[in-house]
Amino acid sequence: MSLDSDKIYGAYKNRRKVVRFINETLILLICLCVLILALTTGQEYVPYTAAAVTGQDNGFITVSYFGTDIQGDETHISAQRLEDHLTALRESGYVTITQQDILDYYEKGKKLPERALFLMFEDGRRDTAIFTEKILEKLNQKATVLTYADKFGKKDDKFLSPGELLELKKESYWEMGSNGYRLAYINTFDRYGNYFGQLNSIEFNRVSKYVDRNYNHYLMDYIRDEFEIPLESHAEMEARIQAEYAYMQDIYTKELGEVPGLYILMHSNTGMFATNDKASSVNEKEIYETFRMNFNREGYCLNTADISRYDLTRMQPQAYWPTNHLLMRIWDDTGLTQAFREGTQEIAAQWEVLEGVAECTAQRITLTTLPNARGLMRLKGSEGQKNLNLSVQLKGNKLGSQSIYLRADETLESCVAVRIENNVLLISQKAGGAETTLFTLDLDVFDGTVWQTKEENRLESQQAAIEAKRIYGEKTAENRRILEMLRQDEAGAVSQAGKGDYIPELELKTSGNRLMDIALLGNQLKVSIDQKEAASLTLSGEQSGMVYLEARAILQDAYSQRNLADDVYDGVFETLTIFTDGEAENALYDTRPKGWDAFTTQVGNGWQSLVEWFIKTV
Repeated sequence: MSLDSDKIYGAYKNRRKVVRFINETLILLICLCVLILALTTGQEYVPYTAAAVTGQDNGFITVSYFGTDIQGDETHISAQRLEDHLTALRESGYVTITQQDILDYYEKGKKLPERALFLMFEDGRRDTAIFTEKILEKLNQKATVLTYADKFGKKDDKFLSPGELLELKKESYWEMGSNGYRLAYINTFDRYGNYFGQLNSIEFNRVSKYVDRNYNHYLMDYIRDEFEIPLESHAEMEARIQAEYAYMQDIYTKELGEVPGLYILMHSNTGMFATNDKASSVNEKEIYETFRMNFNREGYCLNTADISRYDLTRMQPQAYWPTNHLLMRIWDDTGLTQAFREGTQEIAAQWEVLEGVAECTAQRITLTTLPNARGLMRLKGSEGQKNLNLSVQLKGNKLGSQSIYLRADETLESCVAVRIENNVLLISQKAGGAETTLFTLDLDVFDGTVWQTKEENRLESQQAAIEAKRIYGEKTAENRRILEMLRQDEAGAVSQAGKGDYIPELELKTSGNRLMDIALLGNQLKVSIDQKEAASLTLSGEQSGMVYLEARAILQDAYSQRNLADDVYDGVFETLTIFTDGEAENALYDTRPKGWDAFTTQVGNGWQSLVEWFIKTV
C-alpha cells in the first residue's frame, strides 16, 4: 500500500472514530435529558389551604421512610412503590405539613388539617433525594430529609453534600433534619456471647447478621466491657455524649448555617432518652437545648396534642409493604377511613372479600390482613366444585401464612386446606368443624438445605469481627485488646455455641417465592412445590364446595416494638389459575394476559427493566 493510500485510510479511520464518538455522545445526552425530565418538573410546593382545616383535631400522622431506590431492596423502598404509597395517602385526604406547623400546633394551639401528614426520609442518600423529589413535586407534598453530620467531612458520593442539601431546601419540597453526629454502636455481642465492643457503622454492617439484637447505640448507655461493667465514670460518659452534640452543632453551623430543628434519637422506644437513666438525663438536656422537636418513638404513626414535641412517634413503612399494608396500619392507629386499593375492577369483582382488603390485578392478588387477624376472600361462582387443578406462585413473606381452601362450605367448617406457614407446607382436612392435620413438610428440608453447625457459625462470626476491626476499626487500646481476645478464642477453638445446626430465625422481611400446584381428583390430593412433588394423599370423603384464599400474620411475642412484631401480613398470590375436572379449557379462574395483551405486557416489562438498568448504570 502506498504512502498516500495509508494517509487516506488513516483519515478514513479517524473520521469513523469521530462520527462514532459524536453519535455515542448524542445518544448519551438524549438519554440524560430524558432522565432529567423524568426526575424533575420545575414546580414549587404549594402549602395546604384553609379549606383543609375543619377545626377537628385529629393530630397528625408521621410516616418516615429509610430511603428510596429505583428498584428497591430490603431497606430502600422502590420509587414506584413509594409513589403508590404517597398517592394513596393523598387520595385518603392527607396533606403534608411542615416542621413549623408542628411547632405552632404544640406551642400556639394552631389548627392542623383534618388529615395532616408529616413525611420524612432518614438515610440522607443522594439517590433518595433524586428518586423522591419527582414524586413530591407530582403530588405536591413536602418532606424532611435527615443526615448524620459526620458524613459531610467524608466526601462520600452516596450521601447528600451540604451544598446539595441547601439546594434542596431552596427547591421548596424539602426541610432539613438530623440523626445526630454519627451512627455508631456500643456494648455489642454476637449471638454466642462473643464481645465485639464499640463498632462504627461499617464494622457493624460486616457483623450484623451475627449480632441479633444484643447491642446498643452510642448515646444510649455507658460503654461497657465483656462482663457489662462500665468502662467509664459518670463524668466520662456525660462528656462523651455532650461531645457528640457539640461536634454535630459545629459541623451543621459551618456547613448549613444552622442546626436543623428536627432530631431523631437513635434508638427509639426506650421509654425515655436512652436505655440507661443516667445517659437519658444527659441526652434530654442536650436535645431540649439543641432541637425544637424529637422523634423518640417508632411503630405507631399518630401524634396528638397531649404528648410532648420531644417524644413524637413515627411509622417506618418497610420496603416490602404493599400500599394496603400501609393504609391498614394507619387505619388501625387513627380509626379514620382510608382509600384502600382494590386493583382492576373487573378482576376484583370476581371475588368476595370477607375479611381484610385485597388488591386484584391480572397477574397478582395481594390479600392484606386486618391487624392481629386474617384476610379472607372467596371466589364467586366456585360453589359446588369438586375436582380442581390449581396453580399459584406464593410470594408473601416467609414469616406468615398463605392458605388455599378447596371444597369449602360458607363457614369453613368443612374444607381441604393447603397452606405454607413460616416456610412449612401444611395440609389439613376439616369436617364438622374438627380439623385433622394430614401432612407437614419443612420446605428447607424439602429443598435439601444444608445448614452450618452452630460452632461453624460462631467461628465465622469471630472471623468477621476480627476482619472488620482490623480493616475499619479505630486504632485504640480497647480495640486492640478486643482483637487479641477474639484471636485467642478463635485459636483455642473451644466451643461456646452448643451442638446442632444453626438455623436462622425467619424475619419479617424474609421474602418468599414458591410455585404451588394442587391436583384434587376424587379422594386423591397431590401437591407439588416448585415443580417437584411434595405430597400425595388420600382424603376422607369427596364433598364439593367453594374456593377461598386466606392470609394470616404469625405474631412473635418476643419483641414488643411494632415493626419487629408486625400484626399485619400480606398474602401474595401471583398468576393464579384454577381449572375444573383437570381440563385446561374449563377455566374457573384465569386472568393471565393472552394474545396481544400478553405481548404488550412482556414488551412493557422489558422496557421498564431497561429504563431501570440505565438509571442504575448511568
